[in-house]
Amino acid sequence: MELTRKQFDILEALAGAKNAMSQRDMEKQTHHSLGTINRLVKELTEGGLIADGRITRQGLAALEPYRVKRAVFIAAGFGSRLIPITLNTPKPLVRVHGVRIIDRLIDACIAAEIPEIYIVRGYLAEQFDQLRYKYPQIRFLENPTYNEANNIGSALAARAILSNAYVFEADLLISNPAIIRKYHYSSDFLAIRKDRTDDWCFSVKDGIITEEKVGGEGPDIWQMVGISYWNEEDGKKLANDIYDVYSSPGGKERYWEQVPLVYRKDHYTVSVLECREEDIVEIDTFSELKAIDRSYDV
Repeated sequence: MELTRKQFDILEALAGAKNAMSQRDMEKQTHHSLGTINRLVKELTEGGLIADGRITRQGLAALEPYRVKRAVFIAAGFGSRLIPITLNTPKPLVRVHGVRIIDRLIDACIAAEIPEIYIVRGYLAEQFDQLRYKYPQIRFLENPTYNEANNIGSALAARAILSNAYVFEADLLISNPAIIRKYHYSSDFLAIRKDRTDDWCFSVKDGIITEEKVGGEGPDIWQMVGISYWNEEDGKKLANDIYDVYSSPGGKERYWEQVPLVYRKDHYTVSVLECREEDIVEIDTFSELKAIDRSYDV
C-alpha cells in the first residue's frame, strides 16, 4: 500500500510510541490539525493499519518500504582545519568529552535499527579499524582519491549503495540521536531554519529545496546539516549521476551533494527536514573544539 504523506506521519508516530496514542497526542507529534487527525485515524482504522491508538502488523508492513536500510559515512578527508589534532587522528575519530565524534552518530543509527553501516575512509584509513571492536558489523569502503578529489570521491566509492540510505558527514557532533529516524517518506536533507546565515544553506519553497548556496537571508533560508536520506529511486539515480558529474571537467572538485542539488537538480525532488541548533554541531576548527571540550585547551 502506498501511503500519503499525512498517513505516513501518523503511522511513523505510532510506530515509535511505547503506548497507545490519543488523537491529541498525534496532533502534537505530527503538527497536523485535530480535524485532519480524526479523518486519518478513520482511514487507517478502516484499512486495518491502526487499532485503538496503536499501529498494527499491517500498519508496520505498510511502513516497511519507507524503512532506512543503510547508513553511509563519508570519512575520508584530512580535516585540515582541525590541525594539530588531525595530524595523527582522522577527524571523525577525534574524542569530544572522551567519546569519538563518529561514535555518537553510529549509536544513533543503531538506536534507529538501521541494519547496514558503511564507512568510506581514506586519510589514515587503518585507524578506523579500531571501530570494529565496538561495532563489528561495520563495513569499510576505500576512497583512493581522497587526496586529489573533494568528497564526491567518497560518494563515488559508495554510489552503488545509496538507495534507502542515510549519507552522513562523519565529523558532526550529535546531541539529539532522535533526529536519526527509522523511516523516511522521501529523500531529504536535515537543516536548521535561519533568518540569516553565512554558511552553506538552502532556499526552500513548500518544504522542497530549490537552491543550494553559501549564505542567505529571509523566511525561506535553512542552514544545511550534513545528513541526508535518499529513497530507493533517487539512490539509483545518484549512482549514475555521481559518476557522470565526477567524470565531467572539474568534477573532482565538486561536493557530492551538488550532484542532486545543483548539477543534476532536475532529476530530484528533495525535501527539507527540520532540526534545531542544539541537536547537532559541526566542529570546523581547533578553536571550536577547545571551546566545546576544555581538555584540549592546554
